[in-house]
Amino acid sequence: MSKILCDVFKTRKKDEMYLYVTKKDGMSRVPDELKEMFGQPQLAMTILLTPEKKLGRADAAKVIEQLEENGFYLQMPPMKETYMLDLFTKRDPE
Repeated sequence: MSKILCDVFKTRKKDEMYLYVTKKDGMSRVPDELKEMFGQPQLAMTILLTPEKKLGRADAAKVIEQLEENGFYLQMPPMKETYMLDLFTKRDPE
């Protein structure tokens, strides 16, 4: 694996969803369906990715692998803890 200069975009449609693309290719390799779902991308940052780079919620080596294979990496928002709690919370019958 190598070093990759990439742009990280956020969307207004969903909090904490990010789309990583290589600086070289930009959005050209992102499927149209994903572009439509993602909405108008807003540049959050440009970073130099290396396999050992620490990222908040993604493994840099996996991001690099996806960028090389697919031309993009979509980071989904984390599952809400309250959602998980709701699944296991006993509810009163209505």
